[in-house]
Amino acid sequence: MKDGLGQVQSILVLGGTSDIGVATAAVLARPRTARVVLAGRSAEGLERAAERVREAGSGEVTTMAFDAHDDAATHERVIEEAWDRLGDVDVVLVAFGVLGEQDKDEHDPARAVDVTQVNYLGAVSVGIAVAERLRQQGHGVLVVLSSVAGERVRRSNFVYGATKAGLDGFAQGLGDALHGSGASVLVVRPGFVVSKMTAGMKPAPMSTTPEAVAAAIADAVAKGREVIWVPPMLRPVMSLVRHLPRAVFRKVPF
Repeated sequence: MKDGLGQVQSILVLGGTSDIGVATAAVLARPRTARVVLAGRSAEGLERAAERVREAGSGEVTTMAFDAHDDAATHERVIEEAWDRLGDVDVVLVAFGVLGEQDKDEHDPARAVDVTQVNYLGAVSVGIAVAERLRQQGHGVLVVLSSVAGERVRRSNFVYGATKAGLDGFAQGLGDALHGSGASVLVVRPGFVVSKMTAGMKPAPMSTTPEAVAAAIADAVAKGREVIWVPPMLRPVMSLVRHLPRAVFRKVPF
């Protein structure tokens, strides 16, 4: 539970090697040396991430195995173990995801399903399990990394965009279901994030960084926000994009 000053004291990051996940854990843990659990696939990568969070001024940082491809029963055991370690969890961040390769994914059902398995089904699986825990303890925030790509799915990355559209809708609905329980969901919609996930790609207009997203998440958690855009200017931009006639939208070069 948050301390008397409202500071986060325990954090679980699912996707513990992601740039945004690590940056967010570092920002949230620093003020009161919160305890952190980083969960992910690569033991070596997790240890490097844990060291970064420790150096930022956190308290105890531990790692555990987690794979979005696993089944729901396995995910429930992961969540149970994380709660056993922390006892009580203030913030859970769903930070895992894959970008995929659109030019290959749209011609290969197995590849498209793999992207969907990770980005959507894996997030639904852990999201339900986490929500049950948060509801039982009567507080806590589930932070879900959505994307502006899900606001209106584009031809250039429609497999990835569709998974984010589904995830965004799921997260909003889950937040509504938790309303009144003391727990909540924060939906985060970043634009293009310059990170290892987008390495080699040309940054889009209004690009952002993992550190900027992390700072926005920390501010939103403190203020009890439910949806944020990073950077904020994307909100009016995407409002316009959503209402473009389809014939026009198809011609927009992005």
